[in-house]
Amino acid sequence: MSIFGQINLMDPATPIQEEMLLFHDHALVLLIGIFMFVVILGMNLIFNKLSSRTMLEAQQLETIWTIIPALLLIWLALPSLRLLYLLDEQPSDGLVLKSTAHQWYWSYELPYNGMAFDSYMVPLNDLTSGLYRLLEVDNRVTLPYEINTNIITTSADVLHAFAIPSMGLKMDAVPGRLNSMNMFINFPGVYYGQCSEICGANHSFMPIVIESLF
Repeated sequence: MSIFGQINLMDPATPIQEEMLLFHDHALVLLIGIFMFVVILGMNLIFNKLSSRTMLEAQQLETIWTIIPALLLIWLALPSLRLLYLLDEQPSDGLVLKSTAHQWYWSYELPYNGMAFDSYMVPLNDLTSGLYRLLEVDNRVTLPYEINTNIITTSADVLHAFAIPSMGLKMDAVPGRLNSMNMFINFPGVYYGQCSEICGANHSFMPIVIESLF
């Protein structure tokens, strides 16, 4: 859960989110390097002459500033492709959780124990101390940790999106279509998310809460 004044991203709760944070840091190193290089060039342009006889035509320089950006793009693309393929991994073992989006609540089905229930946001008047405003629900999804869980989502009306930032989950809930992602929770806890698609007037009032237990 995010806190006030937090600068960095939320702590990861799944291996996929850990990989996403590593890729974020990897890309940030490149961006900071490019930014510093541009700043140095800009300072040189300010404090030096505006033209140079030797810079009007330089085949070697043009070759260098073509090859180096290409190498930097490869350095960025390889871990990106690796992460993309990791997101598509679907282990055959584990549990299945089906999530159906409605305007504006979620319905869940757990085939392994035959449970099916709806999950509505808790109204402001019913909140007790310690519960989060606009994020708490009346029925939480309870899942064990350190077990692969295949989350299948769809929609009963319009486009929605099932998103839990700390788990690296974000997939569209499309009417008439099933989308799925794998989730492996590292440790017990309570994880909050929301519909991240503008699905109507009450779009902000359909939170997602997953509670991972021993």
